[in-house]
Amino acid sequence: MTDRNEAEALKGAAVFVSRADFPQLEEDEFYWGDLLGLAVENQQGESLGTVADMMSNGPQSILRVEYEADGKAQERLIPFVSQFVIKVDKDAKLIIVDWGLDY
Repeated sequence: MTDRNEAEALKGAAVFVSRADFPQLEEDEFYWGDLLGLAVENQQGESLGTVADMMSNGPQSILRVEYEADGKAQERLIPFVSQFVIKVDKDAKLIIVDWGLDY
């Protein structure tokens, strides 16, 4: 692009990047898209639901975990920080957290 008008013509366009071009992550780093759909359990082995979305509140990322209770869709918001996230096992499609069912 050589000028602002060319850039403005792309407003609203979708941008795609090949996964092969993503930067290599450190061992304890994850792309949000890799966490979507993973099951979430606490350290007691209780199911907390499935990661439906990720969001940021500025200083940290947050897991939005969906589950069903009393026949209704519910959600839990769990900060994606080492204090609460004990282990992410992408191969097992599981995240282990220090989080109670009643939080």
